[in-house]
Order: sequence, then C-alpha cells, then structure tokens
Amino acid sequence: MSLQNTWHHRKVADTAAKACFICYKPSNSVLITPDNKDFFYICPAHLKDRNFCSAVVDTAGAQAKGKEEALAREIEKVKREYEEKQQRKKEKRKEKKDGEEKKDADKDKEKDKDAKSDEKERDDKIESLKKQEKRQGNTPTDDSDSPRVFSLHKNFYQMRIDRLRNIEVAKRNRQRLQDPSLFPSVPSRGL
Repeated sequence: MSLQNTWHHRKVADTAAKACFICYKPSNSVLITPDNKDFFYICPAHLKDRNFCSAVVDTAGAQAKGKEEALAREIEKVKREYEEKQQRKKEKRKEKKDGEEKKDADKDKEKDKDAKSDEKERDDKIESLKKQEKRQGNTPTDDSDSPRVFSLHKNFYQMRIDRLRNIEVAKRNRQRLQDPSLFPSVPSRGL
C-alpha cells in the first residue's frame, strides 16, 4: 500500500466538525490525500506547528495569485480611466454652460445617454476581464493566505500508514472468519 505524503487542507461545515487527530477538540479543518484514500480532522493551530507538518510550496498557486493581483490592478486601472473620463466630461459641460445658455432638453438627454454608455463600457471591460480569468481557470478557491498543501513529518506519516494497514488487516481477518473452509470440519465417525 502506497500513500503519498501530500495532504490538502479543506474546510467542512461547522455542523460536520469532528474530533481533532491530535487534541480531540472539535475541528472543521480536514487534511486529505489527493487520491482521497485517507483523511483526518485537524485543528488549524496544529497546521502551524513545525513539528507536525510542513507546508509544501505551491508554485502554481503563487502564479495564480500573481495573475489575480495583475487582474485586480487592471480592473483598478479601467476604473480610474473611467473616473478621469467622467471628470473631463463634467469640466467640458461646465465650460459650455458658462459660455452659453442652457441647451435643448434633447441635448441633455444625449449627454445622459453618453454617460450611461460610458458606464456600460466600463462594466463590460470589467466583466470581460473576469470572464477571461475564469476561462483561464485561475479563480481563487480561498481568500486566506495560509498554505493549502502540507507534508506530514515522518512519525505522524508512519502513524497514518500503520492505521491504514491495520484497517486492511482487520478487513481481511473478518473475511477469513466468514469463510467456512477456514475451520476444520467435525469428524464424521465416532470413537
């Protein structure tokens, strides 16, 4: 039986909290192997204990965060450009109002339409950036900065392997006990 020493940190609902593997306090944090062969509940404080496990550096996750930050900067840039554009339009309107009398109601409606179309254009840019990010598959799953992948230290890893091995042995023993050919038959002749 081979069990990878790679464990992913997951959260479960508070109602599904179970006893921690170390201290037996209720916990909603779970460490699970990538192939779902083994899992156990653990307190988040134990994940920070350097004698229990160590975080595995996730280069793909770091790259995704970098792309996410770049996307956020780009969205902010689009918002700033929109605000600057609106300021310029307001200044032009004030200059025109100072120089001229009020214009027809139709022209005011056109200005409102222009403002609405600019706002819609900004929203469309932001939505297209978000859709592009989703297509690339770089959406964050968790907002916390805590590591998501861990490697247990050798003693705890060996405990997990022994536990799985004992479960497998107990299962084989139960199957053997149910097999009638395991026990010797009663002698048919009498003495």
